[in-house]
Amino acid sequence: MKFLYGLIFCLFTCSVSLAQTYTLDHYLDVAKNNSPLLKDLHNQVASNSVDSLRLLAGLKPQVNANSGGLYAPVIGGYGYASAITNEHTLNALMSANKTIIGKKNINAQLDAITLQSQSIGNTTKISEQDLKKAITTQYITAYGDLLQVRFNQEVIALLSKEEDLLKKLTRANVYRQSDYLTFLVTLKQQQLALLQARLLYKNDYSTLNYLAGVADTSMIELAEPVIQKPILPDPNTSIFFRQYKLDSLKLVNSRQLVDFSYKPKLSVTADGGYNSDFMGQAYKNFGVSAGFTFTMPIYDGGQRKMQYRKISLEEDTRQNYKAFFNVQFKQQIAQLNQQISENDNLLKQIDEQIKYTESLVKVDSDLLQTGDVRIADLILAINNYLTIKNLRTTTNITKLQLINQLNYYNR
Repeated sequence: MKFLYGLIFCLFTCSVSLAQTYTLDHYLDVAKNNSPLLKDLHNQVASNSVDSLRLLAGLKPQVNANSGGLYAPVIGGYGYASAITNEHTLNALMSANKTIIGKKNINAQLDAITLQSQSIGNTTKISEQDLKKAITTQYITAYGDLLQVRFNQEVIALLSKEEDLLKKLTRANVYRQSDYLTFLVTLKQQQLALLQARLLYKNDYSTLNYLAGVADTSMIELAEPVIQKPILPDPNTSIFFRQYKLDSLKLVNSRQLVDFSYKPKLSVTADGGYNSDFMGQAYKNFGVSAGFTFTMPIYDGGQRKMQYRKISLEEDTRQNYKAFFNVQFKQQIAQLNQQISENDNLLKQIDEQIKYTESLVKVDSDLLQTGDVRIADLILAINNYLTIKNLRTTTNITKLQLINQLNYYNR
């Protein structure tokens, strides 16, 4: 029965522990759902869809009901001139008007809205990459702190075990009191290092929650981030270069809109209803009317050429930015790949060094049991082990950060 209770307790403890472990994907999803910028950009795309519908609706006949009345009395010969005011008038009309626009002109205006939506959509993807990079960077930093905490705990457990043995050997006069105190100082230093590592993890973990928009002050262990070196897409399909293509299409569209603004314009109007000045048979003043307006641009002082010039300058600016970014892009990718390769080589050498330091610590620990090792040599071996293990942790964290930076360009 005791065994059954113990098993249930262990399972419950493990379940709670696993439930309290957060992964990188969890924080990425939370940050994406909480980001007001991404929500704003999605709303802008939806708003542009409404603008397209409004544009098409505005091209349909616009029907309005209008009514107006005027009474200007002439008393004792004093008042407004009746030839101007008609003394009293009343109208109640139903009017309709429609602007005649060519299909190409309409399509150009719709294309402008579509290109704007595509540009915002591409900006949304870049913003998602920015957010993913920031969250992943902080997650890796906090996870590196957690590794330091775990490592310090392992070292303290090892030193505490050796300390108990050394204390017995000191009492048996195998080692001097000064040897024991020297070893004890090393243990206390590692305990302080553990406290410092926990504090650093707490601060970086809180920063991670802050970036993700999570209001939580509890301490949860982070799972190991699963980050693989990406296979980058063709730069021509990259979201970072697509923005320059969209800008080019927007400039072409702007030129088309300038051309259409100089095309002849025709609008027709019609109305029907009641319109009377009450000077004659007012009951007969029901009727209808129709008309049109035609506009032909002839001369505008050369503004059209000025707008062309402005668009050409914007195109030149776009090409300069694209050329500069292309150089930066290639250099950044090459540099990151080189740094990742160098980190891999360094990790291999560190792993070999760890084997030697671990073996030396084990040998010195075995010799400690028989009193055949100098405490100074044991402490030196332990410090070398601490140094090389810390170096491996920091090197591995650096590698993850480099892969994260490379992942930024994988969309």
